[in-house]
Amino acid sequence: MNIIYKNIDELKPYKFNARNNKKAIKFVENSIKNFGMKVPIIIDKNNVIVCGHTRFEALKKLNCADVPCIIADDLTDKQIKAFRLADNKVAEKATWDFKLLDLEFEDLVNDFDMGDFGFDFDVKQKRSENKNQELKTLKTYKMFDFDANRAEGEYQMPVLEPCNHIPEKWIGFNYAMNTADYDAGIHFYLDDYQFERVWASPERYINILANFDCVMTPSYSVYVDMAEPLKIWNVFRSRLLGQMMQDSGLKVIPIVYWADERSYKYCFDGLPKNSTLSVYTVGIKDKEVWELWKAGMDELIKCKNPKQLLLYGNGNMPDYDFGKIKVIPVKNEVTERMKKLVKK
Repeated sequence: MNIIYKNIDELKPYKFNARNNKKAIKFVENSIKNFGMKVPIIIDKNNVIVCGHTRFEALKKLNCADVPCIIADDLTDKQIKAFRLADNKVAEKATWDFKLLDLEFEDLVNDFDMGDFGFDFDVKQKRSENKNQELKTLKTYKMFDFDANRAEGEYQMPVLEPCNHIPEKWIGFNYAMNTADYDAGIHFYLDDYQFERVWASPERYINILANFDCVMTPSYSVYVDMAEPLKIWNVFRSRLLGQMMQDSGLKVIPIVYWADERSYKYCFDGLPKNSTLSVYTVGIKDKEVWELWKAGMDELIKCKNPKQLLLYGNGNMPDYDFGKIKVIPVKNEVTERMKKLVKK
């Protein structure tokens, strides 16, 4: 790479230059005044500028006669055209680390006005905006509601207090916005999409759920074929929302989900012992599902020794020896009503 000097009058701007650089000229001019011409202009064999149009305009304003140049005579015409565009575009992909930028500014504040070089923002303001983005992220993941001192297990599942209250009837969360049947308990034995909004806006929906007799924890899915991190995340969300509901004064009965034995190391964490829990039984007639359900139930009883189990299913009780545990079928009041209407 050879640097040669050309008289500025020999250089020719590229007439199809797609980069609008007028606003940048004064800042490059200030940079050259302070630091000198440290980056040569790249030209082709005909002295047409490939890269450096802004530097060229700044040098003209500074009345410079001789300009350091590099001749890109090893590139084809199409390569030169592509390089001209690429050189301008790649700089747009860079971003600032405002924490590091602030440290650099603090060291320069008494020697340079960085506004001379195009810094037209308040770095402290940018750091504040950056902090606000961090706060939004923390709120999205409910980290202000999570208390590590009220969590257990390797995956820090939020701990729920025992609740042995049983309502006379249950209705699904999907009907909670359109009913005044506040004597009912609210369950979440629904597809996840029907209550994903509770995680997005917990305060809003906790206020609504507080009108009802009691509530189960949201039953985010824990399928066998789901990736393990997703299962852990869904159990965590269920426990944390349950804890937030209890903190707001709601009576909360935990729903318990498990997959295969790998899930045992987290899916029972945070559940109260010697208390009332609820379990899903739909589909257990399938042999494979039944084996998984039975093994998980054995582990649940071993770990938590529930006092009562609310079983939500299709009306058929599983052929399982619950011992002294009180087993209570859960019927969806709305679903039962719809069945009666269909029969009529």
